[in-house]
Amino acid sequence: MKNMTLAHITEVCGGIYFGPEEKKTAEVTDIVTDSRKAGEGSLFVAIPGERVDGHKFIPNVASQGALAVISEQKLETPPCPYILVKDSMEAIKAMAEYYMQQLNIPVVGITGSVGKTSTKETIASVLAQKYRVLKTDANFNNELGLSLTVFRLREEDEMAVLEMGIDDFGQMHRLAKIARPETAVITNIGWCHLENLKTRDGILQAKTEIFDHLRENGHIIINGDDDKLSTVGTVHGIKPVHFGLDEKNEYYADEIESQGFRGISCRIHTPQGSFSALIPIPGRHMVYNALAGTAVGCMYGLTLEQIKQGIETLQSVSGRFHIIETGKYTVVDDCYNANPVSMKASLDVLKEAKGRKVAVLGDMGELGTDEAALHAEVGTHAGTCGIDALYCAGPLCEHLAKAAKEADPKLEIRHFADRESLMAELPKLLKDGDQILVKASHFMEYGKIVEMLETAQKL
Repeated sequence: MKNMTLAHITEVCGGIYFGPEEKKTAEVTDIVTDSRKAGEGSLFVAIPGERVDGHKFIPNVASQGALAVISEQKLETPPCPYILVKDSMEAIKAMAEYYMQQLNIPVVGITGSVGKTSTKETIASVLAQKYRVLKTDANFNNELGLSLTVFRLREEDEMAVLEMGIDDFGQMHRLAKIARPETAVITNIGWCHLENLKTRDGILQAKTEIFDHLRENGHIIINGDDDKLSTVGTVHGIKPVHFGLDEKNEYYADEIESQGFRGISCRIHTPQGSFSALIPIPGRHMVYNALAGTAVGCMYGLTLEQIKQGIETLQSVSGRFHIIETGKYTVVDDCYNANPVSMKASLDVLKEAKGRKVAVLGDMGELGTDEAALHAEVGTHAGTCGIDALYCAGPLCEHLAKAAKEADPKLEIRHFADRESLMAELPKLLKDGDQILVKASHFMEYGKIVEMLETAQKL
């Protein structure tokens, strides 16, 4: 890792080095917090957790070849060199910030209420047509996850595409300080994390902290159709570039047609010209992702043909509208997380499916004092979007089920107290050939429902 010697790391972390003097000039090969990933030349950071204290694994990593460890505790008989720090998490963030500055490669930082991961995947797929790209794995988008992603960068990487997620004020400022984005992309301002951020204006304020550490002469790319984001003006002398469905945006799309679960087709217009593309993941929201990817691609010199190729070869990720063909059903695994905007968008995709359309939904979290009304809003949408059956679980989904019934008294609806009760009855409710959407907030553990359905075989 470039310039990541034990001497530099000790200075950056404000720590105290214990070990042979000659080792201080050695560069670490990687930085890990999981002792199982420590190997020859690694730096292991011991984090005291609620359930497991990383300090107890220090002997293990030393025997695995780790060059050194970072510890909050003074070690009486250290098995290898170590750096004593006051706070391991603060040390991790300081190292990530320093390491990013050593590499100085272009960074695209992505935030927003909905669609961060799918937008990140789309932008990375586009940029990969020209550059060697490192992107955030899964949703490693908090302060620890972002830092661990930065540590994966190497000098041969040409671009970094980093997802940045928050749930309170000040967090985005700290994330941006680590990432130092050259390009900031904001997908939308929706209804999530209201417990801390209270209102959409609060969400806008928190998300736009990404501009606090934007690099000089950078880029701001935002959803011009979003009523809150459209109020963002010039920041640090940088004029935002807009994408959306309205042709007033610099990057916009029309001729949008659902191709069912095959995806969605559209024509994308840019200042450099236009092209048609089939986005291989269904949902109207994917058009916005493709537009964001197009805007970023144009900023970094890709041709329209390269951008089209990146969009059309996009792969879905587990838990993010991932389509699974079982022996009995077609299952849409969209159960990583949920909020009212994404829930309604997924229902809109389900209604385009061929066959009996079944929504298996669960509670949405972090919606604040309006959580009952927001669940009812989704229920009304479910009752009017043309699906055939709604099976849901959780105390908040009682409001969703009631509103759906009021919107369409003929819709088949079953509400269960919890996921376990739903899972016990679900096999009896489903039919061969069903097209099934599975979606809920992560704490509902609806991945277990997907696993159960995935093993179903045609009778």
